[in-house]
Amino acid sequence: MATYVCPWWGGYFIDNRFRRLLHNPEAILAPYLRPGMTVLDVGCGMGFFSIAMARLVGPEGTVLAVDLQPQMLEVLARRAKKAGLSDRIQTHRCEADDLGIDAAVDFALAFAMIHEVPDARRLLGQIEARLRPGGRFFIAEPRLHVSGRQFDATVKTAEQLGLAVADQPKVRWCRACVLAKA
Repeated sequence: MATYVCPWWGGYFIDNRFRRLLHNPEAILAPYLRPGMTVLDVGCGMGFFSIAMARLVGPEGTVLAVDLQPQMLEVLARRAKKAGLSDRIQTHRCEADDLGIDAAVDFALAFAMIHEVPDARRLLGQIEARLRPGGRFFIAEPRLHVSGRQFDATVKTAEQLGLAVADQPKVRWCRACVLAKA
């Protein structure tokens, strides 16, 4: 897969109020998140999903928001503060080949970002290792960037690492799958 990374300033075009008409984060994630969960948003960008995740996990929950670009994390931190959710969201700058976190999580999200990493197998393995038993991993990739064959290969790799397909939610303009850890 390609290793192009969306420039940080592109986040303003991707993360806006009009996108909610296409991808409502609460509606997409509500079936999988519960109050008190610890969740991971990989490639969180400016927090389009992180903010919604923080609301869904409630005051007892935690969102670990991970991104390669510090500018994305700075914008997310400002947005979390403005929304009154700073206490639920922990930002972390990762490396291109390492998440750099050791926390166990109940849920992980990789929305439109796996196609941007240099080693998808390594990333999937790191996420699988952090999922608690019964944890869920939601993958969504844009149809314009990722072919059906490429997406299927990603899912197959996740299955080889010990995850199993649990759901195939419909997400506009995306290929999506929810995997579960046994």
